[in-house]
Amino acid sequence: MTLILPYAREDGGNPPSLYPDYRSTVLRSPRQPPLLVPPTLTEVTGPAGNWERLIGPAMTDLTTQHKGTPQGQRIVVTGRVLDERGRPVPNTIVEIWQANAAGRYIHSKDDWPAPLDPNFTGAGRVVTDEEGNYRYVTIRPGAYPWGNHKNAWRPAHIHLSLLGPAFATRLVTQMYFPDDPLIEIDPIANAVPLPFRQRLVSRFDIGTTVPNWALGYRFDIVLKGREQTPFEDDHDD
Repeated sequence: MTLILPYAREDGGNPPSLYPDYRSTVLRSPRQPPLLVPPTLTEVTGPAGNWERLIGPAMTDLTTQHKGTPQGQRIVVTGRVLDERGRPVPNTIVEIWQANAAGRYIHSKDDWPAPLDPNFTGAGRVVTDEEGNYRYVTIRPGAYPWGNHKNAWRPAHIHLSLLGPAFATRLVTQMYFPDDPLIEIDPIANAVPLPFRQRLVSRFDIGTTVPNWALGYRFDIVLKGREQTPFEDDHDD
C-alpha cells in the first residue's frame, strides 16, 4: 500500500458542476456549497506496484481484441502524464473508452441507428513508463447525437480515466481532435472555459504516425498546476 500527501485544491479550468447549456447538470449539480471533508486513511491509500498483477495485462491495442479488423481510421495516441511541476508520473494507469467509427458505444442504452462493429469493443488500458509516457492504438471515433437539445451532436472524443496511487485520486477527461467544428457548439466541451478548453484537443503528430498504417496524435495530460488538463466528474457523457 502507498500513502500519499493530502490532495491539492482544484485549479481553474475544470468545468463547473452547473452549466445550464449542458442540461443534465441542472438536475444533478449540488445546490449547497461544498463541504471540505478531511481525507481518511481509506482515501489516501491504494494499490501500488504491479498493475498487471492487480487488474490483468494492459490492453494497448484496441484494434486487435477480436478476430477481425475494426472498421475506421486506425490511429496511434501517445503522450505524457505530468504533475504540476512538469515531472513525469510513472506507473499510473490510463483507462480508455470510446465509441466506434460510426459513433456508437457497445452499451444497452446506446440504440441510435448507427452500426455496431463486432470487432471493436472500445475499451483499453495502458500504464505509463518511468518517464510518464503512454501509447495506445485505436480507431478514430465518430460523432453521435445525444439529445441535449435539438440536433445535438457530440464531437469525436476519447474518454480517459487516470488512476493514481490512491482510490480517491481517479481523474476523468476527454480528448478531442483538432479542426473538429462540433467542438465549438458542444455544451460539454464549452463548459470548460477558454483558454483551458484547448488543452482538451490533441494535436496531429507526424512523428507518432506509423507510415502506411496509422495516423498519430499527441495528448499530454497535466494533473495539476497552471497547465492542468481540465477534468470532469464521473457522470459526463
